[in-house]
Amino acid sequence: MEPRIVDSRDDFAQWAIDRANAILTDQGSDLATAARNGNETQVGETAQALGQAIVDALLEAYDGLVGDE
Repeated sequence: MEPRIVDSRDDFAQWAIDRANAILTDQGSDLATAARNGNETQVGETAQALGQAIVDALLEAYDGLVGDE
């Protein structure tokens, strides 16, 4: 995802919406496909990837708040 300057609460809200949409589009669709196929191993792997994407987004937000200290 392209870096974005967040100068206001509205900018942050829009970033969060865009980031959540990207995560659901990528990892969420993979998880739904795995569940539909009934492959338990693939479901576990894609669920892990979805969780990691959420963690990465939270860390990205935190890093943006902390700045270059």
